[in-house]
Amino acid sequence: MTVTEPGSYKDTVNLPKTNFDMRANAVKREPELQAFWDEQQLYQRLSQENPGELFVLHDGPPYANGSLHMGHALNKVLKDVINKYQLLCGRKVRYVPGWDCHGLPIELKVLQTLKSDERKALTPLKLRQKAKEFALKTVDQQRQSFKSYGVWSDWEHPYLTLKPEYEAAQIGVFGQMVLKGYIYRGLKPVYWSPSSKTALAEAELEYPEGHTSRSLYAAFEIKQLSPALMMGLDSFMGKGELGVAIWTTTPWTIPANLAVSVNPELIYAVVEVGENAPGRFKYLIVAKDLVDRLSEVLGTTLTVQATMVGKTLEHTTYQHPLFDRRSEIVIGGDYVTTDAGTGLVHTAPGHGQDDYLVGQRYGLPILAPVDDDGNFTDEAGPFAGLNVLGDGNTAVIAALQEAQSLLKEEPYVHKYPYDWRTNKPTIFRATEQWFASVEGFRDQALAAIADVRWIPAQGENRITPMVAERSDWCISRQRSWGVPIPVFYDEATAEPLLTQETIAYVQAIVAEHGSDAWWERSVDELLPEAYRNNGHTYRKGTDTMDVWFDSGSSWAAVLQERSEQVRGEVPDHSPLSPLSSPPTYPADLYLEGSDQHRGWFQSSLLTSVAVNNCAPYKTVLTHGFVLDEQGYKMSKSLGNVVDPMVIIKGGKNQKEEPPYGADVLRLWVSSVDYSSDMRLGKTVLKQMADVYRKIRNTARFLLGNLHDFDPAKNAVPYEQLPELDRYLLHRINEVFSEVTDAFDSFQFFRFFQTVLNFCVVDLSNFYLDSAKDRLYISAENSPRRRSCQTVLAIALENLAKAIAPVLSHMAEDIWQALPYTTPHTSVFQAGWVMLDDQWHAPALATKWQTLAQSRDEVNKVLEKARADKAIGSSLEAKLLLYTADAQLKETLQALNVSGSLSGNGVDELRYLFLTSQVELLDTVDRITGLKYSAQANALQIGVVDAEGKKCDRCWNYSAHVGESAAHPLLCERCIPALEGAF
Repeated sequence: MTVTEPGSYKDTVNLPKTNFDMRANAVKREPELQAFWDEQQLYQRLSQENPGELFVLHDGPPYANGSLHMGHALNKVLKDVINKYQLLCGRKVRYVPGWDCHGLPIELKVLQTLKSDERKALTPLKLRQKAKEFALKTVDQQRQSFKSYGVWSDWEHPYLTLKPEYEAAQIGVFGQMVLKGYIYRGLKPVYWSPSSKTALAEAELEYPEGHTSRSLYAAFEIKQLSPALMMGLDSFMGKGELGVAIWTTTPWTIPANLAVSVNPELIYAVVEVGENAPGRFKYLIVAKDLVDRLSEVLGTTLTVQATMVGKTLEHTTYQHPLFDRRSEIVIGGDYVTTDAGTGLVHTAPGHGQDDYLVGQRYGLPILAPVDDDGNFTDEAGPFAGLNVLGDGNTAVIAALQEAQSLLKEEPYVHKYPYDWRTNKPTIFRATEQWFASVEGFRDQALAAIADVRWIPAQGENRITPMVAERSDWCISRQRSWGVPIPVFYDEATAEPLLTQETIAYVQAIVAEHGSDAWWERSVDELLPEAYRNNGHTYRKGTDTMDVWFDSGSSWAAVLQERSEQVRGEVPDHSPLSPLSSPPTYPADLYLEGSDQHRGWFQSSLLTSVAVNNCAPYKTVLTHGFVLDEQGYKMSKSLGNVVDPMVIIKGGKNQKEEPPYGADVLRLWVSSVDYSSDMRLGKTVLKQMADVYRKIRNTARFLLGNLHDFDPAKNAVPYEQLPELDRYLLHRINEVFSEVTDAFDSFQFFRFFQTVLNFCVVDLSNFYLDSAKDRLYISAENSPRRRSCQTVLAIALENLAKAIAPVLSHMAEDIWQALPYTTPHTSVFQAGWVMLDDQWHAPALATKWQTLAQSRDEVNKVLEKARADKAIGSSLEAKLLLYTADAQLKETLQALNVSGSLSGNGVDELRYLFLTSQVELLDTVDRITGLKYSAQANALQIGVVDAEGKKCDRCWNYSAHVGESAAHPLLCERCIPALEGAF
């Protein structure tokens, strides 16, 4: 039967068929895929049944005190990417999610919900119960959010720092440190938060920009010179005219002044004060190098009268300007400089770390006349009751003015520590606290740091000086919601009772009943029997442990304890028994924000080194912070916060804030250089959505063109593949080797760039573009089509596996849409990418890369003709090519076979360039003068109209269209294709 009606052959074309939607419909589809993973228990099964070695990423616990933000999302997705890659590589993954459930962040949240009278009626136990309820509720909310990100974990069995078994393990760590002599109680200055009424760790501080202090210069009257200066400076001692000048940014600490520190190596000068001199002193002692600057600051001339080296000032005495107290000039440390001030440092051992250390050398008392609320005590005399950060500061300055001791007051903008929870200033104040003496194991800690792999490498440079310069760690807090320090005090002597037996006894009670028992039970119930009637009466301590000690003990409570439970062993909570070293400890990886060098990384390191003399981690990876698109810190007040749940589910106005789904969020995480701060906003999200669609559409094309392909039956052996297909396999080898290396080195941005480039450049713009003719026009079972499908299946399966750690939902969606059966129900069971060494063909790659570059240049000429509407489709064109390059000419001639049925009909130039004909010329004459022509390197290109008529089936132009009586609308290729021969 003769067919002459145009369009009659549309059903003979092998068009793509797939149920894989172009649109992800993430809001509906992602939860379905997450439910599938849960039903299949994929994480649990793979993490237990995979044949490979164990991989342990230990989760740093977020606070259970509010909604999640982008920092949480970034952190958990990074961890999930790493874990899923390890699972795909066949390793057993241990990843237990954790939450920090104690401490002030949660306590404050609870107190904010109560009225004033309700707060007053709170007993410690009632407060603890409310805090526990709040924490557990928040844990559930955060867990659901984390799961919606597509994060895999042992969600049903998280570690919570409020669980009895965790608290017992923590007390065990404390006990071992006590027995090793690393824990002591002392009166030392610590960061104190009047707004929270508790001591703070350095990691609990923030330093907001723009803090302004009332700084002042003051002078104290010299009463007696040191023996070394008696003869040289006695002429300046008449009528109280000589003063020692100091500078401070905390005037409220002047009542606690007990010394002035000098640098022994600096040169100091006695200067005569000129006219309009502030204060009552005719002569001042200052650092010689600062004389000119101080003249300007004080608004008077300072004339050097005598000089001396700093060490000769030691033991010179001076009169406190506000109290009947004489003190000495002492030798300070290298903190006494000429960078600011006068070169002499006002020293209050109760209000500064350096001051405290100097005071210890000289036997000075630790005076800190400030109470828990930040108010002066009776020891501060006339200032008693005034708040040191308010009226007290003002009153001290006024008193110095009245005593004619004040030289100058001026505002000083600098970084000052604030309580990160209340956002209010802290003070440095000596209180009785429990400390861990880092000095006792500092060398071991520094050695452990050097053994760890830090990513990025500068992480080692951050944590090393922090530990090297740290002497003590204040581990006690004056709060109720936490793990108690299991200490008893003798009622008569106030001596602490902290022994192997008492700690072990309390630990056993906590392991069974939880730390509430410390508040519920009497002293006798908490003490071993031997201590109940020994002639002493004891009281319980009221301090709880620093939350950084809580989380810093997780290596013992999670990495060690859980491993013992998995093996059926009974955890030994005795503080005398060193914990065993199961395979999960030390962990392979800790991964948190860069601020944790002074937080969790450090507290974990210190406790682990103190107990086991090793770091709890082999590798530490850190990431920066998420900023808005302008580079500003996200804050509710600025209105620039990007909520991860809004990214996933969309906002109230879904035109402005569309639902992108978790995979777009995850794709963004993979795209950034997480080692520094990252920007995120609407523009970036739109770009990520575009990239997501490009990858998805590439996968859809591959799926659609495999609808009738079964690798088990239809795959073509490598040796029989055309060159173009073998070249793509070479690229697949290169691309997915690069992706593997990117994951191995935690450089996920390389994964992002490589996969995107592969989908857009290698596949969409090059291979798939030229493959459409083979896929659509060839006979269903023709070798040229099956060979292409063989490569498409390899590309698709490897693409799905490679994107699975990041685009987990898309990868699973692809796998579920495979038109042929595989042994695996999930992409995550299929393992990592499968490559073959025989695909590596560098010589072939060089040839085809040259052809690909030529194709890019040809496309430019075709596009110009298309833009001028000289042609519509590129199939309406005939390509004229000329080259004088012998090697290129040979390559082109080998591919430009004469007769469309010659060879395999795959590697022909016309299919590569997507034109109906290609003619290679011996001279350039026919190209010269053409409107659509160009010269690119060694190749000259010309475009003219295609010859012949348009085939109604393949749309190629051919001079043979119309030669067949049965199929007058078809070309010489399509007729045999209908018969299954091409």
